[in-house]
Amino acid sequence: MQNEGLSELEVWIDQDLCTGDGICVQYAPEVFELDIDGLAYVKSADDELLQDKGATTPVPLTLLNDVRDSAKECPGECIHVRRVSDKVEVHGPDAE
Repeated sequence: MQNEGLSELEVWIDQDLCTGDGICVQYAPEVFELDIDGLAYVKSADDELLQDKGATTPVPLTLLNDVRDSAKECPGECIHVRRVSDKVEVHGPDAE
């Protein structure tokens, strides 16, 4: 099986905790964007800003390290990366 051991991942941002620091955008501008409200949001695969609360977007395998680093470095601890299959957080404040 291709990519055996690697699950599909998705990422979402809790805007209630977002500090608007923009570190996520520096790490992965393909996935994150700051909106005019000064908060970060995820973007769809076709570059559309997803502003619904709890909106998720797939994490491209090629950007996994960048997305993981953005979750790790985020001062607001508001970036959540989880497996699509069982919704278990693998990177972010609720990761085990």
